[in-house]
Amino acid sequence: MEEEKKRLNFIEQIIEDDLANGMKREQLRFRFPPEPNGYLHIGHTKAICINFGLGEKYNAPVNLRFDDTNPEKEEQEYVDSIKEDVSWLGFQWDQELYASDYFQQLYEWAVQMIKDGKAYVDEQPSEIITEQRKNPIEPGIESPYRNRPVEESLDLFQRMKAGEFEEGTMSLRAKIDMTSPNMNMRDPVMYRILKRPHHRTGDQWKIYPMYDWAHGESDYIEQISHSLCSLEFENHRPLYDWYLDQVYEEGNVRNKQREFARMNVSYMITSKRKLHRLVKEGVVNGWDDPRMPTISGLRRKGYTPASIKNFIERVGVAKRENLIDIQLLEFFVREDLNKIARRMMAVKDPVKLIIENYPEDHEEWLETENNPEDPNAGTRKIPFSREIWIEREDFMEEAPKKFFRLSIGNEVRLKSAYIIKAERVERDENGEIITIYATYDPDTRSGSGSEASQRKVKGTLHWVSVKHAVPVEIRIYDRLFTVEQPDAEKDSDFLEFINPDSLTVVYGYAEPAIQEMETGQPIQFQRIGYFTKDTDSTGDRLVFNRTVTLKDSYKP
Repeated sequence: MEEEKKRLNFIEQIIEDDLANGMKREQLRFRFPPEPNGYLHIGHTKAICINFGLGEKYNAPVNLRFDDTNPEKEEQEYVDSIKEDVSWLGFQWDQELYASDYFQQLYEWAVQMIKDGKAYVDEQPSEIITEQRKNPIEPGIESPYRNRPVEESLDLFQRMKAGEFEEGTMSLRAKIDMTSPNMNMRDPVMYRILKRPHHRTGDQWKIYPMYDWAHGESDYIEQISHSLCSLEFENHRPLYDWYLDQVYEEGNVRNKQREFARMNVSYMITSKRKLHRLVKEGVVNGWDDPRMPTISGLRRKGYTPASIKNFIERVGVAKRENLIDIQLLEFFVREDLNKIARRMMAVKDPVKLIIENYPEDHEEWLETENNPEDPNAGTRKIPFSREIWIEREDFMEEAPKKFFRLSIGNEVRLKSAYIIKAERVERDENGEIITIYATYDPDTRSGSGSEASQRKVKGTLHWVSVKHAVPVEIRIYDRLFTVEQPDAEKDSDFLEFINPDSLTVVYGYAEPAIQEMETGQPIQFQRIGYFTKDTDSTGDRLVFNRTVTLKDSYKP
């Protein structure tokens, strides 16, 4: 039992304690409540995995609720993308809900709070309200409208709802404590006037609830047992509880807010405002650009749900924020892709090699494994002929001692094929090598079982038959930023740290089986890296994104 307790994270321990103290297991209910004002990013995956993971652990329902209280920034596009991301990660929600479902109930509760003397209409501009709040060690100044008659506030609030007043002219504030050291308790705004169409309710509402008012009450309406959020909301918890006190009825679940540390990953930013700027200013090609930290960007880059969930599990649930090394994420991506990625050969910087003693009109189809890590992955045939493409960097005329690739007079093995020896080169008018001439040993074919096929040489090269080669566009992605924390420096613009080499596009060749690959399917281009077929691909233009390099020195 003690060993089981040690394995629980602090949120699970809270839940276990609640169950031990009388909460019924069937009362457990969780939610993931994103605001649809942008695409989900790597930071959101932690909240997704925590909430849905608890749902799976306790066999409890998890709602997907959109906290859509700000029509200025929210769009249906973001709703659709969030649903796609959560589903792609492998999670299923119990109910799809919206804070806007509760606008009428929230309004009625606000009216009751005015009647109870717990809220009032303030006609001061937001700048004055902010000034009057002062700071945590200095008592705030009460609004001159704080003690206005209840009937007056009720009348003004109803007229606010009817659209009689302009934006910014008045707001509804909770009447709490202007001397509280917690600034969130100093008469927070509950409603503001916004004459903007909402993506679901249209022009029905001219006032919209503030996040703190709508969020906790939505949890209460849905009877969420544990409202889990990031640490930035820790000092909002007293306000969450105060609002709940105003509507709570005996016999209902008393939902509680608890906070966990956000997840920050090096070389990434997770501020939606800054991500919007990257898209708007054309630094990246949309929200799903593979350089973006968005889930859709990671998916397009070739990350897998399993790799992300394994990463989140390894990071764990903590109470203190820290910076997670991006290499840990890349480690789990490699680990998963190594198990599932189909192996193929592609050459990204090709130079032609002619095997002079190979018959000119002859070709062979050599059998090779699709994935040596997976015995069930099967095999495929790859064509071999007299003329092949190899990587330019795999050849040097005169090589240093520890160069174990091809050079004049030295032998290497062609992957799944024969041992060859370079004899001479042909150059163009600029001195660039355009053709390498070689000879092969016909008795050394891989897998033939001959004694010669067992002969060892120090290097093995990947290659593609010229006659059968399929042209491919290869996008080599690197980190978008040149520093670990691009938004840490308050006196500098994070765009100053954009990596100018975050995307390199090259054009090469791949074996013909590449045409069978589906968009998003993981591939290992042997000796190059892990890739996936991009959505930009067409029938006559195949595009592949590098997900991650083959090796890294990082060990978790």
